[in-house]
Amino acid sequence: MKTSYYLICLILFSVNPAFAQIKKDSISLINNKNLSSLNVFATEELYLGKESLKVIDIGENTEVRFVKINNLNFGNGIIEIDISGKPSADASEQARGFVGIAFRINDDNSKFECIYLRPTNGRAEDQVRRNHSVQYVSYPDFPWFRLRQEFPEKYESYVDLIPGEWTRIMIEISGEIARLYVHGNSQPTLIVNDLKLGPDSKGSIGLWVGPGTEAHFSDLIITEID
Repeated sequence: MKTSYYLICLILFSVNPAFAQIKKDSISLINNKNLSSLNVFATEELYLGKESLKVIDIGENTEVRFVKINNLNFGNGIIEIDISGKPSADASEQARGFVGIAFRINDDNSKFECIYLRPTNGRAEDQVRRNHSVQYVSYPDFPWFRLRQEFPEKYESYVDLIPGEWTRIMIEISGEIARLYVHGNSQPTLIVNDLKLGPDSKGSIGLWVGPGTEAHFSDLIITEID
């Protein structure tokens, strides 16, 4: 899904119509020395026809589990990427192949926003599981279980997913609003109108995985709008 000029203009206007600037970069995940692995193991791999970064959970009991892009101060803009997630061979029955994007990660990794997929839920026979195919969380104060308990259905949604297959996602972020688009659809799968870290938060971007996950990431494009 290519970012449309109309979409860019909408975000520009909402951020600062007089002074906003656009910076669009294709970020290589291969031979990139500007990446740091936090509580994951990352290797380069040709996966389903794409040069990719393979990211595996190493079992640490933390949500700080991603490959971080260093020297990035992202606030508003668009993140586009191909992702794939599936449970690892030794994962528990609760593993869903959790895979997504963390953004606005602060310097010491103690705060970040995240939107992720649960690929094994996409075609589950249980409708409740299907309804939990997509998730927003905010670390550390708003984990998935708190959001589900206090705000049922508000931060989760359904989308068709197949574990282990490439899925193109786009996250559009403006102030305290984030919209997730999946499979190139023109309408968002999930809308978050109150990002918990606030509208002025900035930070890095991370390739995030959940417990028991084997994930792949490819074709990352970041459009910053300041």
